[in-house]
Amino acid sequence: MTTSPLSSRSRLADGKPSFTYGTAWKKEQTKTLVKEALKQGFRRVDTAAQPKHYQEHLVGEALREAYNEGFVSRADVYVQTKYTTPAGQDLSNMPYDPNAPLETQIHTSVASSLKNLRALQDPEEATFLDCLLLHSPLPTLDQTLRAWRLLETYVPHQIKALGISNVTLPIVREIYNSCTIKPSVIQNRFYAQTRYDVPLRAFCREHGIVYQSFWTLTGNPKLLKSKPVIALAQAAEVSVATTLYALVMDMGVEVLNGTTSLEHMRDDLEGVQTVRNWASANPRPWTEICNEFRALTEPDSY
Repeated sequence: MTTSPLSSRSRLADGKPSFTYGTAWKKEQTKTLVKEALKQGFRRVDTAAQPKHYQEHLVGEALREAYNEGFVSRADVYVQTKYTTPAGQDLSNMPYDPNAPLETQIHTSVASSLKNLRALQDPEEATFLDCLLLHSPLPTLDQTLRAWRLLETYVPHQIKALGISNVTLPIVREIYNSCTIKPSVIQNRFYAQTRYDVPLRAFCREHGIVYQSFWTLTGNPKLLKSKPVIALAQAAEVSVATTLYALVMDMGVEVLNGTTSLEHMRDDLEGVQTVRNWASANPRPWTEICNEFRALTEPDSY
């Protein structure tokens, strides 16, 4: 199997921002880091209505300050958040009553997110989210579909698109086949334990769904040491971490990057562009490296 340099499967060739900035576990540093990420060039931000791991209100403060200071506008930034079920929450600190009916939980959570992430002093009816994800499937498929259909009522005015995280292909297929608003985003761990979600990623490609990866570095110590990653890092003269990001992106995956290092923010954004330039200038070795990397992460295709 051969792959054309910067083919249609590649996010390196599409000219879009390289990463989505992940805001989990930033605590009181969330506002500072989100603003810095935007200054460095990130234009996509991921958060959640889950105070246990995210400070959604501080993400909103960072965004409003960035808009007000003029280095980005609301139109420049993709903002994505999540509804998290009670199972994923700290029950002493959450945006809704865990004992309330599902409908009330979701409407309260969405209202909280719209308030937290509003642009400047816009009234609630003028606020919108680019995407809202179910943070995970609910305990039963029926509950998951019920939650999805509740979120559909917000589309397209207050929520532009819907997605789901921590999910398997059968559930995604059921949502796709059963619901009016199709999933636009799937966000999963990208690692060997799930065999890199090869069938799910194929489904996403076939149906125009964005597959987002998290845990891309942490979950892949073997890939970081693999032959194609090391070879590309040396040839393009970029870090091993950035090389792994670039090769994952080449497979059509949108990568979440939650670095807290300003240096790494710059290096990752610039490094992916460096790989893009090297790939264009060296099509044959680039194709060989990509094929070798895909043989590790899409073994059934080779």
